[in-house]
Amino acid sequence: MNYLILGLVIFLGIHSIRIVAEGWRTGARAQWGEAAFKGVYSLVSLVGFGLIIYGFGLAREAPTMLWMPPRGMRHAASLLTLIAFVFLAAAYVPRNALKARFHHPMVLSVKIWALAHLLANGSLAHMVLFGSFLAWAVLDFIASRRRDRALGTTYPAGAAAGTLTTLAVGAGAWVVFALYLHGLLIGIRPFG
Repeated sequence: MNYLILGLVIFLGIHSIRIVAEGWRTGARAQWGEAAFKGVYSLVSLVGFGLIIYGFGLAREAPTMLWMPPRGMRHAASLLTLIAFVFLAAAYVPRNALKARFHHPMVLSVKIWALAHLLANGSLAHMVLFGSFLAWAVLDFIASRRRDRALGTTYPAGAAAGTLTTLAVGAGAWVVFALYLHGLLIGIRPFG
């Protein structure tokens, strides 16, 4: 569990710089240069991510169960992860209604993904992992919306083509991940 917690502190810590130290981030980017800042940011993120994967794998070997989720929670998690994939696609597909309305669909995707996994899993490792990501995403969304208001940021209106593309890409990615990649990468097949 120690590796998992250390990985979360490193990974979510580096991803929280804009939440807690926007001024430092701006200064560091100017002083180090864009490429160097992104390089350090990426390296620290990868170290944290690697520790999360390693620590979570160790914690799953001897799980401490806190509760047994009802079987129906797996169905709820499947629906929520579909929505999360659509929001994830909305972060990248231009001129879609979700980005126009919510402004930060990737952070919303993380919130929904984390909530889905909290509902469907009852071990301590799952609570630590997904609870941490959910808490981070809530704080990041609040900070991002506050930053948008302070800067007067506007987002382009959504268009039907962009919105339909977002729905198709998100749903398609969800199908591929749920049916194939989740089992291959995580070791759990959501649909047996």
